[in-house]
Amino acid sequence: MNDLFTCANRLSIVVNVTAEEPEISLLLGEPETLLSPAYQIGTEEILIVTSRESPVQNMSVGEAQAWFTGSGGDSVQVWVYPSESDVARVFEQVVMQGRSVISSAKVAPDPAQMSDVINSESNALGILPKRWKAGNVREVFSLGEVPVLAVLYHESTATQRLISCLQK
Repeated sequence: MNDLFTCANRLSIVVNVTAEEPEISLLLGEPETLLSPAYQIGTEEILIVTSRESPVQNMSVGEAQAWFTGSGGDSVQVWVYPSESDVARVFEQVVMQGRSVISSAKVAPDPAQMSDVINSESNALGILPKRWKAGNVREVFSLGEVPVLAVLYHESTATQRLISCLQK
């Protein structure tokens, strides 16, 4: 969002960012269905992370599935995002592949809270976009890089100029 606001300011463009009628929306990863024009403006790596004090070490996708389904043991507290979030959708596609997350998983509403939890709880295991990795967080699995898409709901010369600025 900072890049979006920087470009809009530089180009003297007013952008509507309300939830009710946005002109542009940013998505992490590619949704199954996309009804509006979308343009890639970057990439983001998605990570499974834990505290440096955690006993969890580097893992495979199978081990990640085991931890998040509850068969990996009970030495960690699993944290996820609400199912409608972009990060949760990417995590479901890459790691869970139709499996259900353990019912005792805790939900962080956004990456800021997920980062705070991972930094403050030595037994927490969660998911973070790499740009949110900070402090005492250790990466144990990478889901890989996914596109960051700018979805246009109202195409105009101004929004096209803004997309062009974001792609540089």
